[in-house]
Amino acid sequence: MILNRRQFAAAGACAGLSAVGAGRIRNGVTPRDRRKPVSRVAVIEADNYEDALENYLFPFVQQLTPNVLGRSVLIKPNLVEDLPGPVNTHPALIKAAARCFLSLGARQVIVGEGPGHQRDTEAILISSGLGPALESLGVRFVDSNRDALSLIPMDSAFSGLNHLWLPQTVLGADIVVSMPKVKTHHWAGATLSLKNLFGVIPGAKYGWPKNILHWHGIDRSVVDIAATVPIHLVIADGIVAMEGDGPLLGSPRKLNRIVISDDPVAADATCARLMGFEPSRIGYLKTAGDFLGNLDETWIKFQGSAPSWPREPFRVLPNFRYLLL
Repeated sequence: MILNRRQFAAAGACAGLSAVGAGRIRNGVTPRDRRKPVSRVAVIEADNYEDALENYLFPFVQQLTPNVLGRSVLIKPNLVEDLPGPVNTHPALIKAAARCFLSLGARQVIVGEGPGHQRDTEAILISSGLGPALESLGVRFVDSNRDALSLIPMDSAFSGLNHLWLPQTVLGADIVVSMPKVKTHHWAGATLSLKNLFGVIPGAKYGWPKNILHWHGIDRSVVDIAATVPIHLVIADGIVAMEGDGPLLGSPRKLNRIVISDDPVAADATCARLMGFEPSRIGYLKTAGDFLGNLDETWIKFQGSAPSWPREPFRVLPNFRYLLL
């Protein structure tokens, strides 16, 4: 028997609470079920960052993005620290994505990020190559750590924070695009499009590395932020990913994949499977799958060819071996 969406949501509620803990209900109301009848995911093969990435991205960005004509697009990459290795979303992929949105008639494209570790954002922009890449397109960068802020009530209440100070650039965007680097994470298991939203939270208010969010629980905070700042499109950089002691000190892992989706939960579930992980064992992803997006492959439709799952899973720290399929 196939459950309808309401029955499916009710069946998942208890699992979500056990994964992330108490705090789901605020004012006697559970978070609104936002899951699509079907989520669309494209898994693109790409061997390096020198290929014509824009040509790979464009048809799927065109298919999966809401109409961008005359609208403001905010690209949120993963820009963490000036370190060697696959720590940050590659600037070539960010540039290719920006060009896609501009070609589709976006009124403006802004790249916004608030690095969680290094406070000198300008230094990371220069060292990563992202600054020069954006200048060549005339695309503006906004430091979310220091942007003007507004206090916004959250749409879920797992963390107990109830409100978030959010950058006005984020709040003013019509379309939010999460562009994570596919990496393991020494506290959350994996950092993908949902965890990537930590970077919209201002360090000037929440500390480095967003300490208040950590104190209230990483998994809980991830779900609350994602419920409050909807992601309209995911473009995940898995061409060269990171395994082991991520998100900063791990080793490069050639995954040769870009994942694009109109559902961040489906995108993260697909990235997790490409890493050799069971998505429902990632705490925040399990709970987000109860109401924010589709975790189960039953509700995911792959655009183009169905992906092949790797034979060798990503290396993880010993305490995260339970993630492995």
